[in-house]
Amino acid sequence: MTIVLTPYWSNGVQKLKLAPQPSKPKRGLVPPILDESIHTLRCLAQLRSKDKNIEKYIYLSALKDQDPNMFYKLCLENMPEFTPIIYTPTVGDACLQYSHIYRRPEGLFISIKDKGNIREVIHNWPRIDEARISVVTDGSRILGLGDLGVNGMPISIGKLSLYVAGAGIRPQSTIPICLDLGTNTDQFLDDPLYLGLRRKRVSDQEMTEFMDEFMYEMSITFPKLMVQFEDFSTDNAFKYLERYRNKYPVFNDDIQGTGAVVLSGFMNAAKLSSAASGQPLSSHRILFFGAGSAGVGVAQQLMSFFTLQGLTKEEARSRIWLVDSQGLVYNTRGRLAEHKKHFSRDDYQGSAMTNLVEIINYVKPTALLGLSTITGAFTPEVIQAMAAINPRPIIFPLSNPVRLSECSFTDAVEHTNGQVLFASGSPFPERSFRGTTLYPGQGNNMYIFPGLGLGAILGRVASVTDSMVETSSLGLANSLTDEERAQGLLYPRIERIREISAQIAKAVIRTAQREGVDRNESLRGLSEAGLSKLIQEKMWSPL
Repeated sequence: MTIVLTPYWSNGVQKLKLAPQPSKPKRGLVPPILDESIHTLRCLAQLRSKDKNIEKYIYLSALKDQDPNMFYKLCLENMPEFTPIIYTPTVGDACLQYSHIYRRPEGLFISIKDKGNIREVIHNWPRIDEARISVVTDGSRILGLGDLGVNGMPISIGKLSLYVAGAGIRPQSTIPICLDLGTNTDQFLDDPLYLGLRRKRVSDQEMTEFMDEFMYEMSITFPKLMVQFEDFSTDNAFKYLERYRNKYPVFNDDIQGTGAVVLSGFMNAAKLSSAASGQPLSSHRILFFGAGSAGVGVAQQLMSFFTLQGLTKEEARSRIWLVDSQGLVYNTRGRLAEHKKHFSRDDYQGSAMTNLVEIINYVKPTALLGLSTITGAFTPEVIQAMAAINPRPIIFPLSNPVRLSECSFTDAVEHTNGQVLFASGSPFPERSFRGTTLYPGQGNNMYIFPGLGLGAILGRVASVTDSMVETSSLGLANSLTDEERAQGLLYPRIERIREISAQIAKAVIRTAQREGVDRNESLRGLSEAGLSKLIQEKMWSPL
């Protein structure tokens, strides 16, 4: 049994006490023969007996509540099977049905009615001293499903389950938080089972006042906590990341995490594409279909790909084009949202260009990335247009869940004659093509945020810098084994997630030290081997 010592203060002196230890039930309170390994098989059989993924989600939620060690043990041993259930794509359905499938409280709910008294609500959390990581959502833009209000809580819960499974962060150290600031979705306001406030969303000014109070009180109550923002509306995602990133250790997974994981997959895809075309890496041209927070966040991150090839920031920016609901984004088109202006083209003054095939023929991109949540937007004609100008076209339909993906892996394979370099936001099955097994990549943020979060927590960082995010991306790109490269994979197998997270955490800590934002000075003198050993020792594993 692992012995856990927790610190406490007595008369101004910090001491250690033995944390409560799990004990076996007394004789007679469980069946006479309850073998742990057999019980593992029993739980898996119960899970697999469910014929709907939402039922599997409900079962696993109950298992995590009743027996977290078993839940995470099964998760680590069956990662490819569990990840799509506890997060995308099933978590999208869980959010839509949250008010109807709700069974027990999990996480912290803070509403606009708590404004002025947020500290009091936060202090009701039962494990204040143990808190290290929180995922916070306001439910305003859940997985492309729209404004779900308080129904967005499963997003925070699911992400933190992946932090635990993927990086060994202790379950007791996590705080899922949903901010209830109203919802503009009448369907929920009219639903008698809806669990949130029955009001429209608050004004921008009132929300900002609320967020300022919330972030300040969080920093005071949980001085060792990192906050991850999740699924805020596009404008607010950028707004609050910029507002707080230099004051608190905060991270926006939609902007930074998505950007980092796509950058990693793109780096590996670009090398294969350039090898086929004979063109240098610096010559790639990227077309984004979708210009929301995720699309622009990824575009900002992919500028690093070009600067790493020696291009200036301005040259890197010129290699990127955006397409939104009104077509190609360019300066003379008219009024633009603030977050789109950086990538708006100044080298096109023609009439509005809205047809994607026409835009592809004009831009001649080597890569087409979809973050639009428009099902089937990459039609056979679009995919064929990409294949016509590239020996190995890069096509990343990144929208979640699967039903909102811009195209399927099968379509991409068929219409490029098997030459596509593919990564999606949600999982697709492998495909046999002309006697060869082709494997789709999945740009799953789970590859990035657990290791980044672990490094930020262990390093006690004051802020999460762009260099730390870029470092995590490079660490992921370089983590492929020789076998994985031989199979043409763009991302490593998810079964290796803890190994990958440990590598990313170490790189993040070293980057934080170089930038002077680390507050855990005891790690600075450790050798590379010593730091790796410490990270491994700090990673929690189920008994």
